[in-house]
Amino acid sequence: MGNGFIEGRELDNFLKEFVSSVNTTDVGPEVVSESMFSELKECFMEAYDDNKDGKIEIRELAQLLPLEESFLLLFRFDNPLESSVEFMKIWREYDTDGSGYIEADELKNFLKDLLKEAKRESIDEDKLIEYTDTLLNIFDSNKDGKLQLSEMAKLLPVKENFLCRNAFRGATKLNKEDIERVFALYDRDKNGTIENEELKGFLKDLLELVKKDYDAQDLGEFQKAILSGCDYNRDGKINKKELTMILLALAKHSTE
Repeated sequence: MGNGFIEGRELDNFLKEFVSSVNTTDVGPEVVSESMFSELKECFMEAYDDNKDGKIEIRELAQLLPLEESFLLLFRFDNPLESSVEFMKIWREYDTDGSGYIEADELKNFLKDLLKEAKRESIDEDKLIEYTDTLLNIFDSNKDGKLQLSEMAKLLPVKENFLCRNAFRGATKLNKEDIERVFALYDRDKNGTIENEELKGFLKDLLELVKKDYDAQDLGEFQKAILSGCDYNRDGKINKKELTMILLALAKHSTE
């Protein structure tokens, strides 16, 4: 969910990769028994889970990585995107084949541009491939060799999912100011409607409230469902009145 930490299956996958990478014998990682893995995990968490929350935060994870990979993680973590609208624009830019995934070569191009943005341009191709492989090992939780939307969201965090706030989760009554703030957050071009990447960014944030692992197909199906129920004028966009209905439904659903 782009929440700044590695947990559950992602954490187990990373630890297995980590164990195999430091294994100096010819014994493969599959030889490590479940009991041995549990013991290793316990020791690992004791050493690196500084705040003892059972998760590895980006800052904790960065301690384990070589300097440049660590830098890449912390640079993104320290410079989060303003909103998921920006995330979806970046996604469109780097998903160059429109496959709905960021494949290894596309991730490599993203990292190359990220290093340029951070004024670190003297990186050779072999090192860039190495960084790409490292970050794939960490964030590719289903091990299909590419990043789906929810996996890329962890590598490319946003400052905040506004829709997680209590005001939109039923804890307090929605007011006009809340709705105005949400609308302004997603209507980046100020044309009075939430459309294109703005709409996808809003729906990504909405989808994250109900689904932890999701890909571009999930987002597309979710978009169809939301527009079918809430796009009253059938223009494929969300205006302020339609957004209000969605937020009211979200608040109602959260209190049930």
